[in-house]
Amino acid sequence: MRGLQVSFPGLRFLVTIIALVWLLTAIGLGWLVKSFLILIVLLLLAPVVGYVGLRWWLQRNMVTSECPVCHSTTVGLRSSQFECVACGEPLEFDRDHAVRVAPPGTVDVEVIEVPKEEILD
Repeated sequence: MRGLQVSFPGLRFLVTIIALVWLLTAIGLGWLVKSFLILIVLLLLAPVVGYVGLRWWLQRNMVTSECPVCHSTTVGLRSSQFECVACGEPLEFDRDHAVRVAPPGTVDVEVIEVPKEEILD
């Protein structure tokens, strides 16, 4: 019987924790144990709730559109100014499409190509 020895690794630690919790609740410090457990649960749940909330917010506020100047695909947040990554033009989103941000007094014109023959006539 001398050669047979049963060992449970971690059993001493588990018994110590159970004894400590029992001692704290016996002397009236159960609120301390409950507060510690609530803190652990909050620390475990906060990143999950934050990740889900951030994804939900990004899905609602992220818009993909075409740049009105260079026609490349741009991605940005609603109601915020940003620059086109291809041409550097300052843009903002108006509902679901990007529009140029121009300083006050700027007049946008559209260029129309006229063939040379029409000008000579």
